[in-house]
Amino acid sequence: MTATAVQITSRLGPGDERTLAEDALDGLTRPAKELPSKHFYDAHGSELFERICELPEYYPTRTERTILEAIAGDLAAGTGASELVELGAGYATKTRVLLDAMAAAGTLRTYVPLDVSEATVLATAAELVEEYPGLQVHGVIGDFERHLDALPEPAGPRIVALLGGTIGNFLPGSRRRFLRSVRRALGPDDRLLLGTDLHKDPHVIEAAYDDSLGVTAAFNLNILRVCNRELNADFDLELFEHVAFYHRRHQWIEMRLRAVDHCTVNLKTIDLQVAFAAREEMRTELSVKFTRERLEADLRAAGMELDSFHTDPKGLFAVSLWKPTGPRRFGR
Repeated sequence: MTATAVQITSRLGPGDERTLAEDALDGLTRPAKELPSKHFYDAHGSELFERICELPEYYPTRTERTILEAIAGDLAAGTGASELVELGAGYATKTRVLLDAMAAAGTLRTYVPLDVSEATVLATAAELVEEYPGLQVHGVIGDFERHLDALPEPAGPRIVALLGGTIGNFLPGSRRRFLRSVRRALGPDDRLLLGTDLHKDPHVIEAAYDDSLGVTAAFNLNILRVCNRELNADFDLELFEHVAFYHRRHQWIEMRLRAVDHCTVNLKTIDLQVAFAAREEMRTELSVKFTRERLEADLRAAGMELDSFHTDPKGLFAVSLWKPTGPRRFGR
């Protein structure tokens, strides 16, 4: 890896990233308790999620990749994009399909991963500049909900990718606010590439979040392990059980942890004591499942219109391309 091939911009100063301590203090003192799903992903949680992605019940990851493999060549040719921006990039495992297609089309110049983990961005950058000769990587260390203004000015058309169904983790109001911020970051020749899980038979959805081997249950409970380790808490994992259910009216699935009996938990690091009633539930994840009409309404409200819409034969998942309408309505 050469220094000239990689640039890093960091927007996370000391205390800038919202911490587990802050989230626990906020979420566990609400009338309806919750902890944000981002805290699933310590090393053990990430390993469990990799196992989830291989389960027969969990269709989103493999279905999205199949769609990407089918359309990547057309996306590269049709957009002429020289730059790929990935929001919540991780290790760029899925976007290598797009990078390959852009490289084959002869247009690939720059990859811009935006992620909260500096170590992940640096490791990914080191790998990619070796895999793709001549590639420039401009990593941005930050929160894609707050730091889109840190994206470098593009030298040509770009694709901004938000994959994995991540957009479904937003509640409706915050989802539209976020999409408006994405719109502000797009130039007239840029495109947003969005991966979204689709509304379908609720039994199929619930099985994906409550597999027969109990891997998802272990993944959900891992957030309590994280609290025990990081906040010197005393959650007894035996006193909580995994719950996943599909809310048909809202068309979203929730993962929760349910206390099987009354218990009191001490989180010593933040000097907090929390009582759970028997069968009281704490929400740990929400994931919206979209119809095409719902998706178009959200993007239209944000100032974007559909360019192309791609799904698998069973209609489980969609990858869609969106273009901005009119001039940027707000300054960047």
